[in-house]
Amino acid sequence: MKALGKILDAKAGWLVLLALLVLINFAASFVHTRIDLTEEKRYTLSKPTRELFENLDGEVKIDVLLKGQFPAGFRKLVNSVEEFLDECRDLGRGKVKISYNDPLAGLDDSTAKYTLDSIAYFYGISPFTLQAPSKVGDELKQKLVLPGAIIHYGDTSIAVNFLKGMRAYGTEPEQMAALYNDVEATLEYKFASAVEKVTTKEKPLVGYALGHGEGWGYNVNDAVTTLFSEYRFDTVNIKTSPVIPAAFNALVILKPTIPFTDDEKLKIDQYIMHGGKVFWMIDNMYAEFDSLYKSGGFTAYDRALNLEDQLFKYGARLNHNLLQDMQCDKLPQLSGTQESGQQRRLVDWPFFPILNGTSHPISKNLDGVRAMFPNTLDTIATPGIKKTFLLRSSPNARVLPAPAIIDFEYLNIAPDIRQFTVRDTGVAVLLEGRFTSAYKNRVSGAQREALAAAGQPYLDQATQQTQMIVVADGDIAMNQFSQLSGPLAMGENLFTHYTYANKEFYNNSLEYLLNPSGILETRAKNFTLRLLDPVKTRDQKTFWQLINIAVPILLVLLSAVAYQAIRKRQYTRS
Repeated sequence: MKALGKILDAKAGWLVLLALLVLINFAASFVHTRIDLTEEKRYTLSKPTRELFENLDGEVKIDVLLKGQFPAGFRKLVNSVEEFLDECRDLGRGKVKISYNDPLAGLDDSTAKYTLDSIAYFYGISPFTLQAPSKVGDELKQKLVLPGAIIHYGDTSIAVNFLKGMRAYGTEPEQMAALYNDVEATLEYKFASAVEKVTTKEKPLVGYALGHGEGWGYNVNDAVTTLFSEYRFDTVNIKTSPVIPAAFNALVILKPTIPFTDDEKLKIDQYIMHGGKVFWMIDNMYAEFDSLYKSGGFTAYDRALNLEDQLFKYGARLNHNLLQDMQCDKLPQLSGTQESGQQRRLVDWPFFPILNGTSHPISKNLDGVRAMFPNTLDTIATPGIKKTFLLRSSPNARVLPAPAIIDFEYLNIAPDIRQFTVRDTGVAVLLEGRFTSAYKNRVSGAQREALAAAGQPYLDQATQQTQMIVVADGDIAMNQFSQLSGPLAMGENLFTHYTYANKEFYNNSLEYLLNPSGILETRAKNFTLRLLDPVKTRDQKTFWQLINIAVPILLVLLSAVAYQAIRKRQYTRS
């Protein structure tokens, strides 16, 4: 304190102190650090993310498509992106380069439209309209932004779409604030996952099961294309292959329609016992969208796939029923006669429920996932197996037992909400643990010899902890087909063209099964939304502005007066 006093007493003391403060601020501009005092650790990066950026082998360039002036709510989101990327740049030790630009700046309308279409086609980032907050009677100002970034590594580029798959709340300011809050919570996952994908040297190998009428062709275009682009990919015919090769890091079984024999089920069972992971998407009941339009209706019945006992042994029970939900997708209905002219209107179709995610990282904060004629499933008390539901119905659902007649009469009668009393019933579940063979004490000597000869000796129990995901609807990963534009995106409605979060659920499920890094766990971050009371904000705006301006000035003046008083008293005594 004496040294500081001598400096301040010197003629140039204040100049020295000012220069020192400028030097400290200049040095601080090169070092970004912060102390996270939030309860949810909002500003703390996870260990997998830190390790990813600290161990980069080459230069990663991140082009953020956001630059300019934004409304306050969206500006907060942009600030969060900048702060997160600053920390990533520090961790990268010179290997992370970040730029911010507005691709639409200075463009005329036709060029801007071409640019937007190109970015949407090549990178999947669609424009988002911002509405600046305004008072009653003021002109509503709108601004188009591209809420995303493009990551480049070597010759590879990948997009990060901040809003893709996010749950929509509405357009009111409080609802938009909730959306931006959810986006902030997923920033770490989306950026880290994208960087990991472009920098990974060897991708996991995924097997796609064939031989039992599984989806193959235009209706699984998006699902198979995703496997091709994100992983190494191959097919395996369970009927003809002696075993399912252990080289597959995961096996996808998508909507089989032909029953499995015990020998074929044993192959899947032993693949699991040897550490394999399976993504089951099963339609237990015959109920097809095409049949609805071709014949005007059909009877839903059991496909008799012969998988129920095997899944039951692992811990999941597929039920023979159909789920209806008041929270559902829409189908067109024609009204009127040909003479008077027919009109098409969209009506709710409860057989296509929009499922909710849970708190698990796979489905947390996702927009709705559309199912088509799904069944329900339950979990069974299986020792050593952890069960976690991933998708559930809304609180207003009901279950129709098999067989069930399905026709367009359901479109003509408004659903009675009093009949929809089933709450949060499960449609997808994650099973984890060391599974016991569904064929324990039931394998013949000939089957043992055949497995051993194929290089996969029979095991009663899994050699290690493994996982499987069971979804009681194969259509979740299917896509519809348009005569004009060809195969649609997974989860896209053929008539409204709204795209649900089916692909995000599909991708997250695969990543959970295939990626041991733990980056997906960052999707479970839960940011508490602390909103100001809009009424108090409006009524007390002037008061708090005065507080923010006047109080700091008063504190400075009081400090100066106190300092002068102490100084005067000290020198008067001496």
